[in-house]
Amino acid sequence: MTLPRSTPHPAEALVLARVAPAIRERATNVRLMVFDVDGVLTDGSLYYGENGEVFKRFHALDGHGLRLLIEGGLKVALVTGRSGPIAARRAAELGIADVMQGIRDKSAAVTELAQRHNLDLTQTGFMGDDIIDLPAMKRVGFAASVPNAPGYVTQAAHWIATNPGGSGAVRECCDLLLAAQGRLGAFMSAPGLLGSGAIQ
Repeated sequence: MTLPRSTPHPAEALVLARVAPAIRERATNVRLMVFDVDGVLTDGSLYYGENGEVFKRFHALDGHGLRLLIEGGLKVALVTGRSGPIAARRAAELGIADVMQGIRDKSAAVTELAQRHNLDLTQTGFMGDDIIDLPAMKRVGFAASVPNAPGYVTQAAHWIATNPGGSGAVRECCDLLLAAQGRLGAFMSAPGLLGSGAIQ
């Protein structure tokens, strides 16, 4: 991955055009980005089959954004209150090694992840959408949410996506982080950076 440039790439300038300088600064410091799953990576819907199977819908744009973050040099983790094979499978497809499931204390989980990667919480971001996410959102340096989250959750966020959870909100967050750090443009000029094995 090439080093960030002093002059923003046009794509980065477009992403950052409506982002306040204070939010850009927070995004610039992020080295570990942690995401909730249900309601953030998905739309929060749970589909049950007649034999008790649970199905969730993920968005390819979000998956590609997470791959861009990883290829861009950031650490990515998933922390979810639910447990099951679906989140683990999606994470494995995307190359995300840090997956914590069945977590009630997400603040402690995020702190543990930061320590695991020798990072400060000011270098850590968290994207959530519900009450259980609030303690983690209040501890990190960059707190993100989705527009369809309850108002008492979005008011705790430094930044809110325009797309809803499960429909591109995570991709917006990934693009913002990469643009703020001057890393997004490299993928525009050299798409091959993702390699032939990239999975969305």
